[in-house]
Amino acid sequence: MPVGFLTQEQRDGFGRYVGSPSREELERYFYLSDEDREVIQKLRGDHSRLGYAILLSTVRFIGVLPDKPMMVPLEVQHVLIRQLSITDPDCLLRYSDHRRWIHASDIQTRYGYCHFTDQNVGFRLSRWLYALCWTGTDRPSVLFERAITWLLTNKVLLPGVSQLERFVVQLRSRVEERLWHTLGRSVTEQQRQKLLELLTVEE
Repeated sequence: MPVGFLTQEQRDGFGRYVGSPSREELERYFYLSDEDREVIQKLRGDHSRLGYAILLSTVRFIGVLPDKPMMVPLEVQHVLIRQLSITDPDCLLRYSDHRRWIHASDIQTRYGYCHFTDQNVGFRLSRWLYALCWTGTDRPSVLFERAITWLLTNKVLLPGVSQLERFVVQLRSRVEERLWHTLGRSVTEQQRQKLLELLTVEE
């Protein structure tokens, strides 16, 4: 099976905003709970509060902590600005990379996010995908999308797109090998001879 089974559209949309979130998505992923507000309000400066809120809501939505919070859609910024009662929408310009790194680390620890390479993550995802492959006939691209959903649900930061693509390919190949091995063992000697006869070409 070729490794590069994803479309360019899937690659471009992996771990990124594709346009602006819908109203339903804004309400689901960008609404700050009381616990979120309590954490955010302790930060100094509107730029820190808004930057932290963008990191937190973005990782919930697309599974990554953005390197450039300024690049998120304006609709996202406006929703968070209103919730935090921020009067200066340009305050995010003062949000430094150093502060972003500190906030990203805090979010991972406080909210329980882990990395794809962390212990047991690969094993748990493999076992889940293996069951899907063994009981179904989903295409690799469908398995890839299901893997993303699993990672988001289990608070695992998305790896690189090629890394996850190779992961799906290798796992599906293992399932296919087991399937053919199982089928091969169930063939009787008489059936084996008949199959070999099919391959014989008369001169």
